[in-house]
Amino acid sequence: MASNPIKLGIVGVGKIVRDQHLPALAKDSNYKLVAAASRHGKVDSIPNYPSIEAMLAAEPGLEAVSLCMPPQFRHDAARAALEAKKHVFLEKPPGATVSEVEGLKNLARENGVSLFASWHSRYAPAVEAARAFLASARIETAAIIWKEDVRRWHPNQEWIWEPGGFGVFDPGINALSIATYILPPMFITSAVLDFPENRASPVAAHVVFRTSAGVPVTMELDWLQTGPQSWDIVAETDKGRMELSSGGAKLAIDGRPLQDEPEAEYPMLYRRFAEIVRAGISDVDLAPLQHVADAFMLGKRNVVEAFFD
Repeated sequence: MASNPIKLGIVGVGKIVRDQHLPALAKDSNYKLVAAASRHGKVDSIPNYPSIEAMLAAEPGLEAVSLCMPPQFRHDAARAALEAKKHVFLEKPPGATVSEVEGLKNLARENGVSLFASWHSRYAPAVEAARAFLASARIETAAIIWKEDVRRWHPNQEWIWEPGGFGVFDPGINALSIATYILPPMFITSAVLDFPENRASPVAAHVVFRTSAGVPVTMELDWLQTGPQSWDIVAETDKGRMELSSGGAKLAIDGRPLQDEPEAEYPMLYRRFAEIVRAGISDVDLAPLQHVADAFMLGKRNVVEAFFD
């Protein structure tokens, strides 16, 4: 362990914490996990509390918190931590609305602590190479295809269908976090969102963007794809067809593989969080969340058949 590890508490002990956060933290000497807070889950071998307020009161030596509860409930927890002068790691999406995260940015600055919006898909192994390629090319068109099986990845997670739960934009914002990093700035021109008749959030979406240079970008999101899953961004350029696939793990140009490495997104996220904490800065990019908000604001609502787990 590092000579002065960051004393960290984790809030919201659910599937993503067990699958990603705890394994990443176990291998990172920058941190010492000292406490957890959750209504239901627990982490072995450390104190567990029913709420972040209880954890903050009982653990005065805590330096940072990682917030992993659903986005609808994240703002109040983040505010409590920031006002207690703790550094805050926000699981994606960083909040339920753009304005609440803007407020948290200001609060972090006022309290002299770091705030991190952790867009994990940006840390997929081939994303930097894709960004470098596109920066050297003239993009003619681009397409985002993000199709997966909600029953496989989010079984019985009712919160994700509630207002503020994002629906298919929960995985879709991963695509947007990559697209806003590797593509030129863009804005939405139209959107159609498919809402199951018994749900408050969409199960599919078709979104059209345009860059300031007029380059068309389309996005297809679907939460009902079985079999092989599609997590791809494709761009036609003057230097060939770029395919960033497997959620950013693989890169090919004109079918020629350039990069294919195992993902290590969460270890890299925690490495970045340690960097900004020690540098006394924040890292909060709201572009992916803004695009989701724009899609809901501009999108046509299309009612489709009911969804049942």
